[in-house]
Amino acid sequence: MKTRKDVIDFCLSLEDTYEDYPFQDKNWTLMRHKRNHKVFAWIFKRNNNMWVNVKGSPEWCDFWRFEYDSVIPAYHMNKTYWNSIILNGTVPSDKIQGMIRDSYNITNKKIKVNQSK
Repeated sequence: MKTRKDVIDFCLSLEDTYEDYPFQDKNWTLMRHKRNHKVFAWIFKRNNNMWVNVKGSPEWCDFWRFEYDSVIPAYHMNKTYWNSIILNGTVPSDKIQGMIRDSYNITNKKIKVNQSK
């Protein structure tokens, strides 16, 4: 998995997702849930590589950073809960897909409804 299209295609294979380009800078692709509109993947080009930011638990974020040099604290995000994966071929595609799937699951929580009247 090395291209924007690879990441987008995988993200769109997950249930009820869509791609979004909310910024004037078209370098940024956001992958969102249709139901709650939360972002689970930020895709962008930086330093001649595609990058993808994904959310994770602090423990798993630390694990992936230790496991792969090209998984680092997320660019422009909360570094406790988000990692950047640099798509330079050093992280196997199944591991990238697993991190994206984890981010998808974490951000797919049900919306809390205010029940007070």
